[in-house]
Amino acid sequence: MNLKSSTKTDVNMTELVVEIDAESFEKAVESAYQRQRKNISHPGFRKGKVPRAICERIYGEGVFYEDAINALLNNELPALIVEQSLDIVDTPKVEVTSASKSEGVSMKVICVTKPEVHLEGYKGIEVPKHVNDVTDEDVNQRIEAMRQRNAKVVSVDDRAAEMGDDVKIDFEGFFGDEAFEGGKGEEYQLKLGSGQFIPGFEEQVCGHNVGEDFEVHVTFPEDYQMEDYAGKEAVFKCHLHEISREELPELNDDFVKDTSDFDTVEELKADVRKQLEENAEAAADRAFESEVTMKLINMVDVPIPHCMFEHRADSLLNQFANQLKTQGVSLELYLQYTGMDQDSLKATYLERAENEVKLRLALESIAAAEELAISDEELEEEVQRLAEETKLAPEDVKKRIYLEDLRTDMLVTKALELVKNAAIAVDAPVETESETEDAAEAETVAEETETEAAQV
Repeated sequence: MNLKSSTKTDVNMTELVVEIDAESFEKAVESAYQRQRKNISHPGFRKGKVPRAICERIYGEGVFYEDAINALLNNELPALIVEQSLDIVDTPKVEVTSASKSEGVSMKVICVTKPEVHLEGYKGIEVPKHVNDVTDEDVNQRIEAMRQRNAKVVSVDDRAAEMGDDVKIDFEGFFGDEAFEGGKGEEYQLKLGSGQFIPGFEEQVCGHNVGEDFEVHVTFPEDYQMEDYAGKEAVFKCHLHEISREELPELNDDFVKDTSDFDTVEELKADVRKQLEENAEAAADRAFESEVTMKLINMVDVPIPHCMFEHRADSLLNQFANQLKTQGVSLELYLQYTGMDQDSLKATYLERAENEVKLRLALESIAAAEELAISDEELEEEVQRLAEETKLAPEDVKKRIYLEDLRTDMLVTKALELVKNAAIAVDAPVETESETEDAAEAETVAEETETEAAQV
């Protein structure tokens, strides 16, 4: 295979014009015939014994050309691409312009190449950082949750049911005098105020005592999921069996001693405040680092071949399918449940895939600019860590992964740490509720992107 020309036809696109001389092509065609002959049959010949000349006369002179050209491409094109220092990101597209026994083969090979990214300003990225204040209300809510976890359920028989109570009831629903399907329950456990039943039902249970029979009159909502019931008036005949209520323990030193490692309420509150403050600081750090990552992604403004996003989305989809498999669910069954097809599911990954590809390109560029490196010792330590994590022997880990790919993954992780460590926190403006929600969404996207960046 001889290279006649190499031309950059577009951004991230190179066209190679290559030729295969007649002698090499003839050898490839003969090899293709030898591979296929065992499957060829023709009247007058035993299967596998039909001469090549007969095959070409019957099926055309070029019957073995495609197989021969593909074999030559598979054997020789990779070395040619390496020789031309092309970092391709997609399967090359081949256009055969001529092919004959006497002249050989001429073809164009279109190669999509990885974009060159050169970043400036990745050190000292300024990002607002805000640590939420921990209030007395926050502390009290955490302690209230402790009381809820230690609550006792007590029976109530000296009063009527109230919102917040747990009740056990029988009920049967009627449209007029006719009972309707799905409207009956026996000894059903219901928390009043939970909103489990249609509007108005739980409120009408309130005020009734244990052992009492009563009716509940309601109207099904106009948008009720069962269209035959929507907007209809119904009567539920009910019987109240039991009333119970959670009884919270009193917040005192005895409660603290029984449920924690502390002796007094004040000690417990101090520890809870400390934990909440540490959590707030950690959350601020995560948000800060995520925003740094998003800013780095946004610095990548060079054209990127869309196939890189497609390939990454395919990888994410495969990861999801494998996760489902571990749960005993096939991707096909998941698609049936959700009413989606594989293309629409893949489309949900494209934005994330774009961010991950951009981040990977940015970090590879930074690693090169900073002349970062991963030593053999660092690589061996990572292999040992993976061995412990997967409960495999180090040699088995090495058999399952390509070590130079692992080295590159570690390199981009090191580049990301460099950027984060050099980032500058500035005072954050007070956020509105909607801005806080947007920031949380951005943090989620960035965390997912950062987690997967080393695997792109």
